[in-house]
Amino acid sequence: MSDVIDHAVTALNEKTGGSFDGSAKFVIEDEGTVMLDQDGARAGDEDAEVTMTADADTFRDMLDGALNPTTAFMTGKLKIDGDMGQAMKLGTALS
Repeated sequence: MSDVIDHAVTALNEKTGGSFDGSAKFVIEDEGTVMLDQDGARAGDEDAEVTMTADADTFRDMLDGALNPTTAFMTGKLKIDGDMGQAMKLGTALS
């Protein structure tokens, strides 16, 4: 597993308290995929209610608080496919 995926898993578990009411997939371009659901964040590639896709720098900036997820989406740095309600809940958790 890459350092980027490891960082994403750790940061998501810290920000969400190790659990999320729903399911989300984070596709980090050229690195891999992270799943987030009621069991917490982990490396994996399963079906999810919402899929968020971005490059490693964008995800790192969002997870570190340097980039607001809504801003990333509005500027085209973050692509969202699926349930926008779940995406909005995640955006609040990541901010």
